[in-house]
Amino acid sequence: MESNEWYYVGQLGQLGPLTTEQIRELIDGGVITPETYVWRAGMSDWTEAGYVPELQAFFRLHATPPPFQPKQKARTRSRRPVPFAEPQPLLGSAHGEIPSPRSRPLAGILQLLLPGVGRLYLGYLAIGVLQILTTICTCGVLWIWSFIDGLLILLGHVQYDGYGRVLTD
Repeated sequence: MESNEWYYVGQLGQLGPLTTEQIRELIDGGVITPETYVWRAGMSDWTEAGYVPELQAFFRLHATPPPFQPKQKARTRSRRPVPFAEPQPLLGSAHGEIPSPRSRPLAGILQLLLPGVGRLYLGYLAIGVLQILTTICTCGVLWIWSFIDGLLILLGHVQYDGYGRVLTD
């Protein structure tokens, strides 16, 4: 006679006894996965739940389909209208790149006047915060880093904002 009391190994250790219905609810909730170890009387050792015949049906109910991949159709000589137009580059962009809404001159002036603020404006958060902190921690000695960075921004050596969009003048 087989027992209806199940045990499983969860994050808190060995848990149970549980009924088959409780085990099914835990599978439905994602607590018990096919890799979770379970045991009940009559089993020789702890086994992954995905290998237990009584529990396999519960996992099949939650099977997800594989990702859809349309099959390539053979080319025909007939000319059918294309449902989508070819993507066009954005107006004002050099090579189809997305232009930034940020201004390079404004960023350079901000960087010259307030260390790190120009970089923050462009979206380079880590560099901007680092420049602010180094200026504060060195009592203004490393303000030269931000000043030179501001000159480089004004001269056009920084071509993209922090989001990869092209800076325009």
